[in-house]
Amino acid sequence: MRYIGFMKKNMIKPIKRLSLRDEVYQTLKKSIINLELQPDERLSDKELAEKFGISRTPVREALKRLEDEGLVESLPGSSTRVAPLKLEEAKHAFTVVAALHALAARLAGPLLKESEIEDLELSNKTLRQAIEDGDVIKAIEADGSFHNVFLDLAGNPEIAFTLERILPKIQRLEISQFISVKGLKSVEQHNQIISACKNREFERVVRLVEDNWLSLGELLSQQIEPR
Repeated sequence: MRYIGFMKKNMIKPIKRLSLRDEVYQTLKKSIINLELQPDERLSDKELAEKFGISRTPVREALKRLEDEGLVESLPGSSTRVAPLKLEEAKHAFTVVAALHALAARLAGPLLKESEIEDLELSNKTLRQAIEDGDVIKAIEADGSFHNVFLDLAGNPEIAFTLERILPKIQRLEISQFISVKGLKSVEQHNQIISACKNREFERVVRLVEDNWLSLGELLSQQIEPR
């Protein structure tokens, strides 16, 4: 499997904030999702602590938390690595993510105002530009901003909490296959969602949001071989 080569490595820098545990966790999680830390890459709590400029305890706590979320794996001999990309696991994740986003859209639909629709249009415009520029990170962020309009308006913390644990598995797969995935299809699907929102066709919005995620999962499945 080939991974994109334009991600900068060694992005970890010493931490100056006081909330070390959460800061280490967020920094490592972002590095894993963005493939700065590659799948299968070995992780040393000692080396990471030295890069962060802190003790090993918050690093170990962060790695344990990431392991609980499936982004890190412990190996025999007390070694740790970034979890490999797992197609089958991602397929299951897409099904759950699609259902949760559809639920958020169902809850948010009747509450949509003109300002939210404008936010959807802006996020989709940013997504299109990022795809055309080949900016994978900005594209993922813009796609997230688009769907967050529904999540925020739905106001259900359980949906957001569950997605926060599942989405990283999908995002890593998206980023690893960004060059070969025809992301503009998602832009057009977003346009259909926006049109349905403007027409107050809420059941159609729900269906389109779910189809958007499921079609992305099918497309990615065609681009990567099972491990």
